[in-house]
Formats: sequence, C-alpha cells, structure tokens
Amino acid sequence: MRMFPAWLSGLLLSLFLVAECGQAGAAAPSPEPGIQTPIRIGVLAYRSAHFTQAAWQPTLAHLNRALAPRVFELVQADHALLQQAVRERTIDFVLTNPGHYVELETSLGASRIATLQHEYSPTDQTLGAAVVARSDRTDLKQLTDLRGQRLAAATPEGFGGYQIVWRELKALGIDPGKHLAGRLYTGLPMENVLQAVLDGKADAGIVRACILESTPDWQTHFRVLSPQADGRLACAVSTRLYPDWPIASLRHTDPALSRAVAIALLQMPPDGQGLSWTVPADYQSVHELFRELQIGPYAYLREPSLRALAREYWPFLAMALLLLLCGILYTVRVEYLVHKRTAALQAALTEGNVIRERLRVHQEQAQHLSRLSILGELSATLAHELNQPLAGITNYGQSLLRRMERGTLTDDAVRQASTEIIAQAETAAGILQRIRHFTRKRPPKREMRQARTLVEDTIALFRSMLSIPPDIMLDNRLPDSTCIHVDALQIQQILLNLLKNGLDAMHQLPEQEKRMHVGLTLDNGLVLITVRDYGHGLDGLTLKQLFEPFRTTKEDGLGLGLSICEGIAEVHEGGLDARLAGDGPGMIFTLALPAHEC
Repeated sequence: MRMFPAWLSGLLLSLFLVAECGQAGAAAPSPEPGIQTPIRIGVLAYRSAHFTQAAWQPTLAHLNRALAPRVFELVQADHALLQQAVRERTIDFVLTNPGHYVELETSLGASRIATLQHEYSPTDQTLGAAVVARSDRTDLKQLTDLRGQRLAAATPEGFGGYQIVWRELKALGIDPGKHLAGRLYTGLPMENVLQAVLDGKADAGIVRACILESTPDWQTHFRVLSPQADGRLACAVSTRLYPDWPIASLRHTDPALSRAVAIALLQMPPDGQGLSWTVPADYQSVHELFRELQIGPYAYLREPSLRALAREYWPFLAMALLLLLCGILYTVRVEYLVHKRTAALQAALTEGNVIRERLRVHQEQAQHLSRLSILGELSATLAHELNQPLAGITNYGQSLLRRMERGTLTDDAVRQASTEIIAQAETAAGILQRIRHFTRKRPPKREMRQARTLVEDTIALFRSMLSIPPDIMLDNRLPDSTCIHVDALQIQQILLNLLKNGLDAMHQLPEQEKRMHVGLTLDNGLVLITVRDYGHGLDGLTLKQLFEPFRTTKEDGLGLGLSICEGIAEVHEGGLDARLAGDGPGMIFTLALPAHEC
C-alpha cells in the first residue's frame, strides 16, 4: 500500500486546522441529540489494566475537556478482541501499536489521525524492542547468541514485543522457527516475559522498549542483548526504531468527530510523562517489515508447500506437464538455433575487437602526427635555437686555434673555452632530448605527476623551440601535494597545442607585446589549467565549431589539433573548453583533469 509522506500529511492537516479553528472561533457547537453517548476508544492493553488506564488517562482527560460535552472512555482489549470490536463497530477509535494499525488499515479501513510523540525525542521514530537475558548469562551478549536458545515473547502478533525482533533475527540469518530451541508465549501483560526469564523458563525474552527501565534495579537482574547506540530514544533497545503508536478513526466514525479529535490531540500539551500527539507519521517502515517477514497484509507472499500446491492446482499441474513434454522438442530446436546464432555473434564480437584495435592504433598514430605537426610548425625557430649553442661551440674552438697559432694559448684560456663548449653542448643536447621525448611514438602510459612540474616542463620545451619566445607568466595556486594521473606526453601535447595556437593568434602584435598567461587552480576536485593569450580572439560561430574536426582558422591548418586534444582530455576523464576573455582581447582555454593527492 502506498503511504503519504509525513510532511504531506502534516501540510494537509495543518491546512485543515486553520479552517477548523476558524469555524470553532465563530460559534460554539450546540448540543445534539445523543451527544452524551460515550465515544469509545479501543486501546491495546499490552500491560496491566491499571497501567493502561494510567498511561492514557491524560489523553482521555484532555479530550473530555477539549470536546465537552462529549464523553470519551477507554476500552482495553488484546489484539483479537480489538480487531473484533473494530469489525463489529462497537468502538469509534482505535489506539494500538504500528503493526496492528497497519493490519487494521489494510483489512478494515482504519485511518490514522495522529501519532504519539515523546518530548525527549526530536523525531517520531521512538518504538523499538529490547531482548533481555539474566545478568548471570555471560554467554548471551549479542542477538546472534540466541541460536539454539529458548526465547520468550508475550504474543506472536505483538509488534514491539516480537515482530520487530523477528526482523532483526532474520537479517542475521536466524529463523525463529528453525534455529531456536523453542518459543514461549507468556500472554499479556508484557511483564510476564521478564518473569519467565528470571524463572529460567526462557533463556531470553522480548519486551517493548522502555518497559525494562520501569522495572526497579533492572540492571541488577537483566542484560540487554546487542544494545543499539541510538540517541533518539532514552531507553535500551536491541532493534532499529519505528514510528510510535497512532490513534485511528474507523470507517463508521463520523468524519466531523474525527476532525475534532485530531485537532484536540494536536493541541494537547505534553503530559506528565512527556507524551503528546503530532501529525500522522509515515508507517512505510512497518510495511517494509511485514513485506520482509511475509506476514499481516503481505502474508500472501509466503510460498505454499508443494503438497498444498498439488492438492489445489492438480489440473493445472497436469496441463503444465503436458506442456512441458511438448516444450522439450521446442527447447531442442531453440538450443540448436541459439548455438548457431551464438557462433555468429562470437564471430561478430571478434571482428568488432579487431576494428576497435585498429581504431586505437589509428588514434595513437593521429596523436603522434599531431605532435610532429607542432614540431614542424616550429622547425624554423627550432633550428635557430639550436644554432646558437652550435655557433658558440664554433667560436670557442676557433679562438683556441688562433691562440695556439699565435703562441698565446694558456691553461686558463683552454679551461675557460672547454667549460663554455661543454655548457653550449649540454644546452643543445637538452633541447634535442626534450624534442626526442616529445616526438617518440609509444603506447599511452599513465602515472602520477605533479601538475605544476608538468606545466613548467611544457613551458620550458615551448620556449626552447622559439628564437624569441613570448612572455609567459605562470600563476600557480595549487597545493604542492596536488597531482594528476595522466600520460604526461599526451598532456604536454595538449598544452603545446594551446600555447602554439595562442602564439599564432598574436602574430600581428609587436614582439614586446606578445604575452601569455598560464594558470593553475583547484576547483571541486579538478585541476584547472588555463592558457590565455592576448590575440584577436574568435567570433561566436567559430567558437561553437572550434573543436569540430577539420574546422580551422589557419590557411595551412588541417583542423585536427583541438579535436585530438579534446579526445585526449576526455580519455583522462576531464574536459577542454574555450571562451573569450572577459577583461580584454584574447581567448582562454581551460583543461580540466581529476585531482589526486601525491
């Protein structure tokens, strides 16, 4: 059954309260014929008659005061008698536990109008159960220890006294009907269970939460099994908590009377025990319990025995047997077709794997060609950059020869020239090493790299390829412990492509005005690497098509660089986007990659 959420029930009832209170303030109701007839509230007496009368007396007295001259009285009964009274319409309202209410709601149309609330609890989840054993039973500490023991309960239909513990035992793989040495039902009141445990008639017993605390010196005589650390209830419990008792109207209850009782209960202040009433709670958790245990409204879910099935449905079983015999031939045919089609599917999957492998290889080749393309575009300036250390080596070598011919060669001159030749050679070797590492073809390999170091190396490589590099400012705002799990070569490929595009966008600017900004920030678990140039920018249409293959703004470009870069970013579970700078000319490209701790 679908339940209304508690907040929705509260909203509807609050709207009704406003309307009802307005009517009540306009005029007091006049007595009607027969209004002195007692309004009977049936209550489940799970403890002694004296306790039950005392527990509900504040509620009864409040109703008699608030709805005078109407007269309310309590009718105490057990589960069976209470259900009979509802069926025979000898009571007008029913006050019972959540499990019994759900059964009455499903079978006899009971409808809750308010739920009991404890002043010390901030929620309506206050009903639980405690499983207790004698304090000298050191072998019983957890619910799992009940396997093979005798368990006492008041009645099998008791919600707080048996069913919610049954659910906990089932979750632990314990079936009370199979894995216990026996079950003892003591009957009401529930204090009988505690006495049975003390007398040794049972190894453990189930009582509703907070009953144990009303027993003097209970900690001297009893131990609670699997005590739950739940701050919502100030009593020891062994189970999860459920909504507290509801008061419900019945199908034959006058709707106007139900509304008046609901309003009066919601206006009732906490009594001496801190009890009051609130809007009807959501009893979906009770339905879930019944559904798991296949009891109450969900008893139909239980699997009947094979003998009962055979006795009740033998004509259908005979027909099923005939159909089974006919289906054997059909199954053989189907198996043959399945085998044939499975072979075809396997062949198709194998061919698909081959195609995917080809696509992977082609993608690696495209990325490699993209890196070579970047290097080719910068080859002229790269040759000039290499020519500087080579020219220095030549000059120092010729200087040594001239001094040798003049006879002025000294050890200091040889040492100085050799040192400079070595330094220039190492500079050239470093440039070639970085280029060789960038252009080599290899399978992708991810590793943890510090984001700042990777970006600095890429900027150094870019500068080494240019004779007059632009002014590149690096703004690092990342913690030193921030890393990215990437293929470093592929990320360098993206960054070099962005730096090269930014440099191309500023080709019309004077050399002293060419500048770029590279930023490193952390946002929502992502490392954001931004590359900003101060070039001419792009129009709106070009910006939308920027990452489409074969779309380019360069006369000699192929339009594949940014498309390949976007694919690399997506493979790394990141992204690449572009936007116009908002504070001046130029474009801002942002590469986002998942952040990790180094």
